[in-house]
Amino acid sequence: MAYIKSSKEMEQIIEGGKILGSILEHLGGLVVPGISTLEIDEIAEKMIREAGGIPAFKGYKVPGSTPFPGTICASVNEEVVHGIPSAEKILKDGDIFSIDIGMQWPANCGEGKNGNGFFTDTAITVAVGTIPEKIKQLIAVTYTSLLKGIEASQDKNSIADIGRAVEEYIKPQGYGIVTDLTGHGVGHGVHEEPYVPNYFSKALEDWKIQPGVVLAIEPMITMGHHDVVTADDGWAVETEDMSLSAHFEHTVVITKDGPIVATKRPSEK
Repeated sequence: MAYIKSSKEMEQIIEGGKILGSILEHLGGLVVPGISTLEIDEIAEKMIREAGGIPAFKGYKVPGSTPFPGTICASVNEEVVHGIPSAEKILKDGDIFSIDIGMQWPANCGEGKNGNGFFTDTAITVAVGTIPEKIKQLIAVTYTSLLKGIEASQDKNSIADIGRAVEEYIKPQGYGIVTDLTGHGVGHGVHEEPYVPNYFSKALEDWKIQPGVVLAIEPMITMGHHDVVTADDGWAVETEDMSLSAHFEHTVVITKDGPIVATKRPSEK
């Protein structure tokens, strides 16, 4: 089964994930009012290539779309995911900014997809300048829901258990859980089976987690309704009611001793 990774593959995913986590933390530290999302994108590509990797998202294409032009997905405020970085997209005080980044590492290693290395994928949402307490709470709750999903990613649990853990934490607090977008398997490709929703799906109770499975777990939580729409550029996904949205993601490697967060950032415990 392609989604089961060998011990050697898991080791490379963990090593690449550590690099990507450090890159993302650095990018998050650059977020200040007045910086453009293109500036952050250009630094992201430079750091990935200097680390010996390849940006996973740049040039990525889905049927009916143009290739994605950025190294990062740069999503601001009501944009949930897949925002395109731009020189005109300048962050301002009070915004919230989600950076989603993927990397194939190492380049030209003769392994993995297309003769290159293995994929990892991770995301954060950060405040731009000063934001109200209720928006800080949205960000904090979304991050905690990611931790709940990771905690449920245990050998012999099911994919449904991950969604259940996120939903049981988020739903009583009144936030919206985006249902049209999900986490996913990752490693040989940037997107693999299984899909990993952030709500309980009985259909996924039979999809058992086992050592060698690698998952990108990524709650996308809104301050309003869960419905989303795609923008005119064909990429950015926004909340339909224009409510703010936060997004966190980690690549998680399943072992018999528990999940390993491959993309853990240096500041995370």
